[in-house]
Amino acid sequence: MKERSVNLAISSLTHAHVRKYYATLHDNKKLNWIAVSCADDEVIKNFRRYGYDIPVYRSTEQMLQEHPEIDGVVIASENDRHFEEMALCCRYHKDILSMKIPTFDLEEYDEMIRLVKDAGVICQVELEMHYNPSCRRAIELARSGAVGELVSFNATNITLSPVWAFPWQGDPARSYGKRVPLRPGDSRFRGGALSDHPHIFDMLRWATDSDFDYVYADAAENIRDIPEEDVLYVTGRMKNGCRFLLDPSWSRHEEKLPHPGPGWEVFPKRMEVNFSIVGTEGVILADCFGPNVYFNGGPNNRYTVQYTYFDEWVGMMDEFCECILTRRKPKIDLRWHRKTIEAMVRCYDSISAHRPIPMNTGEET
Repeated sequence: MKERSVNLAISSLTHAHVRKYYATLHDNKKLNWIAVSCADDEVIKNFRRYGYDIPVYRSTEQMLQEHPEIDGVVIASENDRHFEEMALCCRYHKDILSMKIPTFDLEEYDEMIRLVKDAGVICQVELEMHYNPSCRRAIELARSGAVGELVSFNATNITLSPVWAFPWQGDPARSYGKRVPLRPGDSRFRGGALSDHPHIFDMLRWATDSDFDYVYADAAENIRDIPEEDVLYVTGRMKNGCRFLLDPSWSRHEEKLPHPGPGWEVFPKRMEVNFSIVGTEGVILADCFGPNVYFNGGPNNRYTVQYTYFDEWVGMMDEFCECILTRRKPKIDLRWHRKTIEAMVRCYDSISAHRPIPMNTGEET
């Protein structure tokens, strides 16, 4: 018996990752791309340039009312709109694929968990590194004991900044959810590079099969003129004793292009995701976005990168579709991801307080 296709839609088109979904939704034979919603005329115009014959609605609710056949919704809006869109999807009983930061407000996060549970819908969180072959192999080796008991985990997730093409990411109230000073006497606010890079926090939890004991973080002076942090380090310890050092910075400088593309990068490689996993019997080194092609080209006559690595969004959407059809829990659901978000919030608390911050030992609701 042939398995039925899954009907998917995109709610909003303003997240930096949303373009990654277009080809996957269009080409994947396991799903039907039904519609998108967007309230911004300029963003709609840019979407139309891709040539997809997909209906665009001015609001997510209108889209859901016009297309009751929709099974699942990719929430691709600004961080501060995720709660209202998730609540709407729950009201219409649509499964959800949420962008990587559902919310930084932990009380709001607990309400998201409750809404999803009460509505009986699936909520998967977008953490695409799980579908990158290098990441998967490194985590598998670490968890299998191939290098013995883990002693330390060092990782970078350094990129250029998306704020020029996606201005909401440079607005603390829309990125972090509210304007919270980075620390006393500092003119910057929470919501910058740290808020864009949950992936290595998540990878650390999977590699160690443990949760955070405490975190200590500090932010450097900015290398660009934005109202949020762009360079920082995080260190600390997991509950199983493994030490870690994480760099989730926007430390790759970029051209201020309104549409990311060739010439965006100042350095040849616009993203560095590297793992150094040290155990009692060996070391794992992984360059997770290493296999690229570089060429000398426009618009600024610099070496420009053409990524050749596996498209993580294919595997992620395959899992989302399977979860919808079989009603199984996704690998990264809201409840799992909450401890990652809590650790990131405590990193901000550490920057503000200039001291290590222990993690909450209680269980989430």
